[in-house]
Parts: sequence; C-alpha cells; structure tokens
Amino acid sequence: MKFDVLGCLKLVVGLVFWFINTTVVAQPNVIVIMTDDQGFGDFGVTGNTVLDTPNIDKLASQSVTFDRFYVSPVCTPTRASLMTGRYHQRTGAVDTWRGGAMMRPDEVTMAEAMRAGGYATGIFGKWHLGDCYPMRAMDQGFDHALVHQGGGLAQPSEPIENRKRYTDPILFRNGEEIQTKGYCTDVYFSEAINFIVEKVQDRKPFFAYIATNAPHGPFHDVPKDLYEKYRATDLSPILLGHEGDADVVARIFAMVENVDQNVGRLINELDRLGIADNTVVVFMVDNGPNTRRYVGDMRGKKSEVHDGGVRSPLFIRYPAKFKAGRRVMQNAAHIDIMPTLLDVAGVDKPEGVKFDGRSLLRLITAKPGANVSWDPRTIVIQAHRGNSSERFHNCMVINDHWKLVRPSGFGKQKVNGAVQFELYNIDLDPKESKNLAGEQASVCEKLKTDYLAWHADISGSIKERPRIEVASRHQPKTVLTRQDWLPHDPGWGSRGRWLVTSKNAKVAKVTVLLRVPMKENGPANLTVGEEIYVSLFKQGQSSVVFDNIELPEGDFEVEAIIDRQGQVVGPWHLVVERVNR
Repeated sequence: MKFDVLGCLKLVVGLVFWFINTTVVAQPNVIVIMTDDQGFGDFGVTGNTVLDTPNIDKLASQSVTFDRFYVSPVCTPTRASLMTGRYHQRTGAVDTWRGGAMMRPDEVTMAEAMRAGGYATGIFGKWHLGDCYPMRAMDQGFDHALVHQGGGLAQPSEPIENRKRYTDPILFRNGEEIQTKGYCTDVYFSEAINFIVEKVQDRKPFFAYIATNAPHGPFHDVPKDLYEKYRATDLSPILLGHEGDADVVARIFAMVENVDQNVGRLINELDRLGIADNTVVVFMVDNGPNTRRYVGDMRGKKSEVHDGGVRSPLFIRYPAKFKAGRRVMQNAAHIDIMPTLLDVAGVDKPEGVKFDGRSLLRLITAKPGANVSWDPRTIVIQAHRGNSSERFHNCMVINDHWKLVRPSGFGKQKVNGAVQFELYNIDLDPKESKNLAGEQASVCEKLKTDYLAWHADISGSIKERPRIEVASRHQPKTVLTRQDWLPHDPGWGSRGRWLVTSKNAKVAKVTVLLRVPMKENGPANLTVGEEIYVSLFKQGQSSVVFDNIELPEGDFEVEAIIDRQGQVVGPWHLVVERVNR
C-alpha cells in the first residue's frame, strides 16, 4: 500500500489549525461595566424589593463580591481614578464641568496599558475625561470608541441636532459624528458585542469598557414600557419618605432595568461565543444615587461623602479562576481596579507610573479561612466644585474600622463656615448615625494626620490644567463647548473662555454657533489670543463664520460674545477648523 505523504501532511496541518483555533487564549478577556448615578441600593441583590435586576443579581452570585468598595461622590473623579489607578486630584480631572473634566494626556490609562500588553481596546458610552484632542478616549488608548460628548446626552456638550435625545442619539465613533438607532444603552451594548465578536474572530484578547450614561438625568426619554411598569408599582418602600420623587424614580428604574436586560444580553453572547470562562467581567457604579432613595443600611446620595454617596457594589466574575460567591471584607476603592486588572491579565505595570491603588488579586484568590497578608491602609475620598483641592473639604478618610467625615458639601469651592468633623465605627454603625468624634479624639487625630499627609502628597503632584489643542492634524475640526469653558458666571455660565494651545501658528475658520436663532441683528466679537475680530449676526441666523483667523503658536485663550437684544452672551459651541493653504 502506497503511503500518502501529502494526505498525512494535510491531516497534520488540519489538526494543528484545529488545535490553535480551539485552545483558550492565555490572556483573559476583560470587560468593565460601570453605570452612571445608579447607587448601591438599586439592585435586587443589595436588597431593593421593587426593582427587577435578575441578570445583574445572577452575575453577582457568580462573582467575587467586595462588601466595602469606595468610589468618588461624583462621576468624573471616579472615572479618572478608574482609568489611572491614581487619585483623581493628580490627573487634572477634578470636577464634572467648567473646564475641570479634562484628564491630562500624560496620564497612562488602563486602555494604554492593556493595549501595550497585546489587548484590543474599546469604550462604549461615557468617557467624560475630555472631548477634544489630546484628551479623547481615542487619544488615550482606545482602539475603538463609541461615545457621547461631555457628561451625558442632553447636556451642552452634545450636538445641537441631538435635541436632548437618549433614543436614536447622535454619538461619536472614533471621532466621527454618527446617527445611531435605538435607545442609548442598547446602542452601547450592541456596539460592544460587535466589537467582542470581531476580536474573538481575530483571536485577539480584548478590553471592553462599557460605561452607560443611564440612569443619569434628565429623565424625559426613558424606555416607555419599563416606565409604565414602575409607574404602576408602589415605590414607597425605597423612597425613604420622599414620595414626591416617585415619578422620577420610576423613570430611573426603567433605565436601570434596561441596563440589566443588556447585561443579560452580553453574558449570553459570551456563552454563545464560548469565551465566558476566560472573560473577566467587572460591574460597578460611579457614585451614589441621583435621588434620595434606598441605599441599603447606609445613608447618603450622589455628591455626599457618607457611605450612601461613595459606596459601590463591586462584582468580579472570572469563572476559570475566581470562586463564585466569595465575599471580601477589606476596604477597596476605584484606584485599585487598574492595578488589579493588569495583575489578572498578566500585563506589565506602566513604567514610571506610581499607583495610589493596589492589586486586589490576593484577596480575590485567597482560600476560605486563609490569613491573607494585607497591609492596613487609609483610603481618602474627596471631591468638590472648583479646580483646586481644598484641605478637609467634602472628604472622608477610612481605615479598617474607623471613618472620619467632613461633609462640607460638594457644590461649594471652599468650606463656608464651621463644618464639624464626624467619626464613625463603620463596622458597628454603617448608617453613620452615632458620631464618636468627641469620645475618640485620638482616633480623629490619627485620621486627620493621615489625611494631611495624603493632601500634601497629592497637592505636590498637581500640575497646570490641561489645554485643548485646537485645529491640530489629529483633530482638524475642534468643537469647543460649554463643558470645557471657564465661565464668568455661576453654573454652566452664559459667557466663558477656553484655554487652548497650538503647536504652531496656523490659519483657521471659526464658526460661532447659537442654540436658538437671533431674533434681531446683533454684533459678535471673537477674541483669539490678543486679537479681536468683529462680525454681525443677522435676524434668523444661528451661526456666523470668521474666515482666515490667525491662530498663534503656544498657549492662548479663545472667547466669543454676542449682543443678543441687549444681553451679552456666549456661543453654544465654537468650531475651530484648520484651513489648509
């Protein structure tokens, strides 16, 4: 019988090809899901008796759960710490608006580290760390980005044409404005699933960051069927006496259950693809709930530093290596997620980066009853309005058992008046109801000393705020919005200036956009550095173009003012577009 060498060779090659394509990728895939303003108590698994979250509850049952996991009381600070493993005060991202929600581009993000470690990287939803080059998600390590602008849809950063829609929103895919179809949360998860399918086909490990803007307000555009469900539900058990908020909470819960449905859809897809066992899924929220409602056995809400405002559930599911149902009691925080996931993925820590967080892997993988070596530490959480970190302003300091709080209020840049320190034994008093500051003076002083050392350290690392590079080759058309301006008046402001930079002198076209057309003629002044340009808005116009504007090299400011029926206001958006000549 003649030996078929060619046939045997084909068989061997086929077997090798089969083996390669059926062997589990050594590096685990990583998915981080973070919702916006959801709160600790907005899950069945945390004791909510009226909200249906069966898919997240199931995810929790299959996960390692951290019982005391801390985030910042508002969103941008949490996002900066999550992405860098560092306290947000070091990163430039210190507020949620008024130019304070831009992270310095020299920070090394989790996406950059994962990409350097061989991962494909994608973000889907909310970035809120900079809309313009060089601070966009796509500039900070994400290969694929489908995001909204600023802090959310229906905010001044969105394209005017979006008209505050959560349904069929205008989003940005890799820097290009696109019209999408469907409810925003559904769109983010669908894009993430498509990304995952593509990377599985490419046999490439992936890092997917799914950050919904739901259930952040406004609440005018929510899934209608789910809204009707919760509008017909008795919500009084979770309203904490705030029954006037029932309609708003019904809308919020509609968004939350929609998130839950999408989490179920995602997990089902991981099962279908055969990658669930080798995929790490992290679920968390960014801060406390956006109304006064159930937060478990705690008190507090978004922007507050009592535990209800700064505690998040943390579920980490990794069937191949982590034991389902394990509970970790040690304190942890957002600054720990990046070091932990790099450790789990076998990705090197970025060279020269000093993490404030630490890897939680030894806590996650410890055997039941084992005495885990874990050095005691103090965690500080602080956030308030403004672009500086004021000493002992709206902060909490926690060690293994004690929590020091100074709840001076997020909304002020500085502490006004005498605000007392509060001290709680957080093990015995999770509600923070019995202030022991007077009885435990030595504990107070120890935590104050720890805080002062922390504050001196982070203050010494704060640099000049980041600047937007306008009309660069990376982003020839730069849209400046009220998200990033420095307003002259309170709130979002009616007038403001942008701090920008240019690598070289160039010529640009600048378009001044209004949200509402002019009712009568009115002058418009554009200031670029030291130069002032003048034009005229005519009745019915909502935009004016300034051609051949000279942009200087280096740092400068840009501002536009319009006389609108005797009232001087700023533009809605200012578009600076590079002119090639």
